[in-house]
Amino acid sequence: MANSSVAELTIDEFKGLVKEVVSQTIIELLADPDESLELREEIQERLHRSLAASPTKTKSAQEVAEKPGLEW
Repeated sequence: MANSSVAELTIDEFKGLVKEVVSQTIIELLADPDESLELREEIQERLHRSLAASPTKTKSAQEVAEKPGLEW
């Protein structure tokens, strides 16, 4: 299949190719482009201060689900 044209592919080979292309595209779209980068210390400190100053309490997914009557 390496040097085949689309016209030479079987239906199963074509489906596999489409599946592979779609999967790769989804992975690329959902990937974090900053994943390998480090956060500067000054930014980390600002984030910590911001979280400490935040008046809102974090909630678990279960707490959020219970509000509209859902089960988690």
